[in-house]
Amino acid sequence: MASIGREGERGERKRILFRDTTGKQRTLRLGACPKSVAESARVAIGHLVIAKRHGSVPHPDAVRWLAGIDDVLYARVAALELCQPREGAAVVTLANLLDRFDAAGAVKPTTRYKYRQVADSLQAFLGVATPLASITPAHADNWRRSIAEPKANPNDKTKPAKALARATIAKRVVIAKSIFGKAVRWGLIPSSPFTDLRAGSQSNPDRAFYVTRETIQAILAVCPDDQWRAIVALSRFAGLRCPSEIVALRWGDVNWERGRLMVRSVKTEGHEGHAVRVVPIAPELRPILQDLFDRAEVGVEAVVPRLRDGTINLRTQFGRIIAKAGEKPWPRLFHNMRASCATDWVERFPAHVVAGWLGHSPMIAAQHYLQTRDAHFDLAAGIGEAAANPATHTRLGDPTACEPRTQNPEIPAEMVGCGVGCDPVENGAIPPSGLEPETR
Repeated sequence: MASIGREGERGERKRILFRDTTGKQRTLRLGACPKSVAESARVAIGHLVIAKRHGSVPHPDAVRWLAGIDDVLYARVAALELCQPREGAAVVTLANLLDRFDAAGAVKPTTRYKYRQVADSLQAFLGVATPLASITPAHADNWRRSIAEPKANPNDKTKPAKALARATIAKRVVIAKSIFGKAVRWGLIPSSPFTDLRAGSQSNPDRAFYVTRETIQAILAVCPDDQWRAIVALSRFAGLRCPSEIVALRWGDVNWERGRLMVRSVKTEGHEGHAVRVVPIAPELRPILQDLFDRAEVGVEAVVPRLRDGTINLRTQFGRIIAKAGEKPWPRLFHNMRASCATDWVERFPAHVVAGWLGHSPMIAAQHYLQTRDAHFDLAAGIGEAAANPATHTRLGDPTACEPRTQNPEIPAEMVGCGVGCDPVENGAIPPSGLEPETR
């Protein structure tokens, strides 16, 4: 009738698995407890299910078990509709969950406003005082449908209603699933009504834009100072996230001799092995960094000190610089410069190497960064400048692809994308006796 499941690395947390009267698989999480306690709960849950199925009085052992458990566990059993709620027991509402989630600091401060947007949307649709246990998958479906509907602009009612982008809807669904997933882990509800809610893709190809090198060169020529040139170049030629990764860049992170930058990522620091990564210093980036270093004030460690000012509006100022260069602003100004850098890199280097430089997996790069350019179609179709001389376009964006590459025999080979040297390979012939030591 019911069985015991284990959770955690050592199985210290127990849960009871059973099927309700409709045949649906249900779960009662007990938390960390001995096996004997879990066994008592298993027997009691089995009796409660039988009593509900036949409309009879629960077994005395189940009644005694219910009387001995605390309010938190009792509320979980009541949420499974196996018993009546206790009189005077506190009802956990949606507002309680959202307040606890916000107080727990489950997300970084830089992205907290996105979670608050979702929290406000949930409260407006479901109600602040709605008991958490009363929220069903149907409520989740209706909420998703409501955020996908076009919304009128309250500040200007003359403008037509505008709907959220599909990627934005998907992101908000993912956040809602995360919030209710925490409620399950905290024992506030037995299961999440958002578990089976489909989020969709968070990528938005309609807003993808490839920023050409010619465009960036025109923008660099009109940048007001060295710091702005560094911001643009680090975004376009090093693939750094702006502003989070650029503001954390220090002069001690620049390895001039090896042509590398050590990048600290606030966004991915919570993932093991992704707090710091190393990216190459492109030839277009080096002179800009060198000029900025030569003019840096003594004692200033930040590469771009201006970004320490949290009140600066990068998007507005960058839009003015683009207009001054005679170019038209593109969607997602800084993200698409990083995506353009990723597109150039992947045409010259293996995908796993590029993913390491960008600080995420190859799958994420393909979904959110890599772009299809017109030159790809021209080359495949055999038309245009790209197909005029195929020998000189082995890989798009690689002007040195056809140049012979030589390697200094005195320098050990080095794997691309990492700093681990490989052992040199001997060219001598293998003796007839082989390489194993002689044995008697």
